[in-house]
Amino acid sequence: MTSSSPSGSSLWAEALAQLERGAERMGLERWIVERLRKPKRILQVSIPVRMDDGSLRVFDGYRVQHNLDRGPAKGGIRYHPDLSLDDVRALAFWMTIKCAVVNLPFGGAKGGVVCDPKNLSEGEIERLTRRYAAEISILIGPDKDIPAPDMNTNEKIMGWIMDTYSVQAGHSVPGVVTGKPLEIGGTVGRREATGRGLYYIVEELCRVKKRELKNLRIAVQGFGNVGANAARILHEAGARIVAISDAEGGTARAEGLDVDDLRRHAETGPLAGYPKGRGVTNAQLLEMDCDLLIPAAMENQITAAVARKVRAEFVVEGANGPATNEADEILRSRGVTVVPDILANAGGVTVSYFEWVQDLQAFFWDEQEVRQRLRAILARAFQEVWRVAGEQKVDLRLAAFLVGLGRLSLAMKQRGLFP
Repeated sequence: MTSSSPSGSSLWAEALAQLERGAERMGLERWIVERLRKPKRILQVSIPVRMDDGSLRVFDGYRVQHNLDRGPAKGGIRYHPDLSLDDVRALAFWMTIKCAVVNLPFGGAKGGVVCDPKNLSEGEIERLTRRYAAEISILIGPDKDIPAPDMNTNEKIMGWIMDTYSVQAGHSVPGVVTGKPLEIGGTVGRREATGRGLYYIVEELCRVKKRELKNLRIAVQGFGNVGANAARILHEAGARIVAISDAEGGTARAEGLDVDDLRRHAETGPLAGYPKGRGVTNAQLLEMDCDLLIPAAMENQITAAVARKVRAEFVVEGANGPATNEADEILRSRGVTVVPDILANAGGVTVSYFEWVQDLQAFFWDEQEVRQRLRAILARAFQEVWRVAGEQKVDLRLAAFLVGLGRLSLAMKQRGLFP
């Protein structure tokens, strides 16, 4: 991940420009905009870790709570060598808007550690995680701030955070994080939630556009948790996955890829070497002849230059901030329908909400109930954003911001200002 777009602006600057665009359109009071321009809390911590060779390294960590007016903070934790405070600010802001768009009772937060987990042993990652959890424990809690997995973090890491917090509390606190292993309070359906949510959003898009899912040619950038699950579920539903890539490149096949077979291949070799497809670069995938493009990898992948070459009719954003604002404007002018990240990838936080609710009640649902509730929430959110876009004659990103900012501003007005 990079902390700045190819045009030179930071991710935080891109997020603030989106806020201003939405605020201007709806005539939002300036005091509300000014509050949303500044995160409520920013915690920066140093994380000393004893390495396997006996040496000591000190890592930088962050936790940003952007807004708490609609409920406790919610947001993932990522481990990445290029992570910056500006990135975390932007991601926390988008979480605030996302939770409001799908009407979850959360505010937005984000956190992370500047590190490359590929160069750390499991023991080093565990020690780093537990020290980071201890340092941010002054902010997190089941009624304050509930972290979740993000880039380069997983169920095991969430389990370590839950255990560290619980040891300090003197009793088990499963609701302090979501995305945990099932054995310690996790929920069925969480691992695939963002990918399955993308599928439900594509279903809704097909419905309003009167398109058949099975006739769509889909290209997916990213073969991590989000991209791989989205590709698999769409493939199972009958869509034709014509290209998939990861950080090193990918593979394409006009007749469609067998996603399960490709996943087996990826366990032993690079996607670009898949024998039943032709190798493609990430840049080539974004510019492929397809009906629907799902960028599910990193931020700022679709730049202005790329946007001019995108041939997809629809873009459904699986990653956070995959297109720069300049690229977004170009796609808009070219008639490309973009379903924004703050709606399209909300499946993850929605099922995290389900997990949190189940932990608080100590009563767990089966997978069918999780899927039914997820589909209902995302379908309702999509329909509301689609309706606002039609009424206001705006694109879906601006419509989603109007929905989210509308809910946020009402909450802020109702709560008032202390003192």
